[in-house]
Amino acid sequence: MASETFDPDMPERLDPEELGFMCGIEVHQQLATGKLHSRQEGVLFDVTADTIPKDWPSVQRRLRAASGEGGQMDVAAKFESRRNRRFVYYQSPNAGLVELDDQPPKPHDDEAMHIALTVSAMMNCRPVGLMQAMRKTVVDGSNTSGFQRTTLVATDGKLNTKTGAVGIDVLCLEEDSARKITSELTDDGEIVYWNLDRLGIPLIEIATAPDIQSPEHAKETAEALGRTLRDTRSVRRGLGSIRQDLNVSIRCGDRVEIKGCQDLDWIPKIIELEMIRQWHFFQLANHLRTIHQLPLLSNDRDVSSESVTSIVAEKLPLRLIDVSTIFAQSNSSMVQNGLKKGHVMLALPLPGFDGLIGKKTIGMHGAQNPRLGREFAGAAKLAGVAGVFHSDELPAYGIEAEEVKSIVNAIDGIQAFVLCLAPEWQANLALESVHQRAIQAFERIPQEVRQVVVKRGAPEDGTTSPMRPLPGGARMYPETDIPVYSLSQQDWQDVIDHLPMSLDERMERMNAYQISQDQRIQLVNRELDDAFVLHVENLPSKAWASMLLELNGEPDLMASVLKAKEQGYVTKEGLQDLLDAFVGQNPTIERLADVAESLGLKPADASDLATVVEKVVSERLEFVKERGLGALGPLMGMVMKEFGGAADGKAVSQLLKSSIERNLK
Repeated sequence: MASETFDPDMPERLDPEELGFMCGIEVHQQLATGKLHSRQEGVLFDVTADTIPKDWPSVQRRLRAASGEGGQMDVAAKFESRRNRRFVYYQSPNAGLVELDDQPPKPHDDEAMHIALTVSAMMNCRPVGLMQAMRKTVVDGSNTSGFQRTTLVATDGKLNTKTGAVGIDVLCLEEDSARKITSELTDDGEIVYWNLDRLGIPLIEIATAPDIQSPEHAKETAEALGRTLRDTRSVRRGLGSIRQDLNVSIRCGDRVEIKGCQDLDWIPKIIELEMIRQWHFFQLANHLRTIHQLPLLSNDRDVSSESVTSIVAEKLPLRLIDVSTIFAQSNSSMVQNGLKKGHVMLALPLPGFDGLIGKKTIGMHGAQNPRLGREFAGAAKLAGVAGVFHSDELPAYGIEAEEVKSIVNAIDGIQAFVLCLAPEWQANLALESVHQRAIQAFERIPQEVRQVVVKRGAPEDGTTSPMRPLPGGARMYPETDIPVYSLSQQDWQDVIDHLPMSLDERMERMNAYQISQDQRIQLVNRELDDAFVLHVENLPSKAWASMLLELNGEPDLMASVLKAKEQGYVTKEGLQDLLDAFVGQNPTIERLADVAESLGLKPADASDLATVVEKVVSERLEFVKERGLGALGPLMGMVMKEFGGAADGKAVSQLLKSSIERNLK
């Protein structure tokens, strides 16, 4: 795997065992309840930057990191605090004083806690007897308080998959974050706009052990976790309601957490690309060490390797040189626009990196091959800049060869460099981040949180970009405003005794009813099978299944309306209109019949129906003889029109068919 020479080509065979692959999954699932600590409704408001209601109040905040109770400041929090950002929060109708961090939180929502315990029991976890809410420092702006409340509920469980069992390390109940609406870059720093509707909605967080055996097994595990959660019938459905994070490493790399894996089909590719990325940068690190005659890294992270960071820092000092004057007459409109705003062009010399920063190339996976340039850009963007330029890709973007030559002269002939055009304070911060990443290139891959690159609502190619350092234990400390939740043995036994049915058990139950297989599958998948079973004893099973799947309404009301239809009080075509007339009510059959008649939804009298059918057929006899039974459809529409929808379609069809057949003899 490791060699003293750098091979930029990707390995053709990504054998998990050979590469020392390790992977675990964290799943975050929203619950279909009210908010966890405020008793506000758990509804979402789909607004964009252009459609935010004018009557929604807004507040602006800056957040700063503080030391936890242990006296240490979390590394991720420290990093975020250096970004000069402001946050604007829009207060949706379900966001109150708790969401604004202006009022203490309330105890855990009982329903949410019960669901968390139920999922714990379904995966054979061991519950925690006394559950202490904790504050988890989060200063990226997604929480107005600067922390997320999370409670450890259970540990030491097991999830069975076809490939093999996967351990469940922890199951937590926590608050979801605010939703990002948009952001804008300004000369004073980034402004991020948030919607508070999602903040505080309960999440179940499940973290597996690193027992996943391959990229495909990771997808299988995510599917099994999602299926287990859906079996509770108490989780939210739809885009964004469940999120998967991947913890990935190979033997020569280190643990990286990847966020934003919304589509399960993308999971194997994202993991494979991360394996390639870690392999590539391990090779690059040893190539750089060879060039500078430094001791090589071991190809096993569990074997101690000598750190060369201090040595490299001396060889690669932070030097930022203002080269703005070189671009005074630049033909690049991007550069000219920036300089006119008062921005500066700073250069960071990187001696020894010429040819190693890399150009954009597409690998065998249809994604960009790993390169330092992408990592440098990701590091710089965390400071709020739109991007950077580097020597391996220039001349380009309107920057010409003569300007590149002038830059090299200005930095004492060093061939490798990175440029940043931004307000001076921001360019300094961005290039300082790039410099740290350049020094890190001599070491094993850094532990960090990365995100899948998403453009136009979908992953671009499965590659990732850095978000922040991997957080440590210093980010957690007790939430003293929330009382400890005590779980008795009897309460836990009650949870175990009332576990929900599994998907297989639900399908087995549905096999007892005389409906089609497609109806069985749809009723279970759409979580309508309980309503079906509750009322089917007094209803025709096929008609009841069709009504649940095709119409909209409350199941109890739908059952009553179907009974009215079976008793001849309403036509099939009038079912939805009658349901709409009684939304939120519980009418008697007599009341349903009266309203159906007043709305013209009562079936026509059988003798009247037969008379109209014969009239329509006789008036269009030539058409009937020409088309035969093919005339049934057009004539049926005419009969239905005569009765204004008050005719039963099935009865009309039978009468028309009989009449047409008689007239064809």
